[in-house]
Amino acid sequence: QVQFVESGGGLVQSGGSLRLSCAASGFFTEYYQIGWFRQAPGKEREGVSLIGARDGSTYYADSVKGRFTVSRDNAKNTVYLQMNSLKPEDTAVYYCAANLMRTTVVGGPILHEYSYWGQGTQVTVSS
Repeated sequence: QVQFVESGGGLVQSGGSLRLSCAASGFFTEYYQIGWFRQAPGKEREGVSLIGARDGSTYYADSVKGRFTVSRDNAKNTVYLQMNSLKPEDTAVYYCAANLMRTTVVGGPILHEYSYWGQGTQVTVSS
């Protein structure tokens, strides 16, 4: 059974940092493109960052460029999202998921290509 578990969220002040983890079981993340997404109350789910399977390709939404960094540790079967200089508008539930259709990052995320969504981790940034 495939399971993705996000962790690392919490309450942080504006300007602070958090590192989110996406740990997978029953699934080898190193062979797949992994995406980080977020959903704020009343808003649609949006793609935040993607990391390619083995080519180092990445994508960042304009709103997080220069502040967020995605990485992976294949030995731990885990993908990370380092979030710095957090802003109140980053407040959302953050999810990770795997792209079963493409391994390389080309352009932005297409939601329906992603599967095995985790339960999410809440990030709250206070002003």
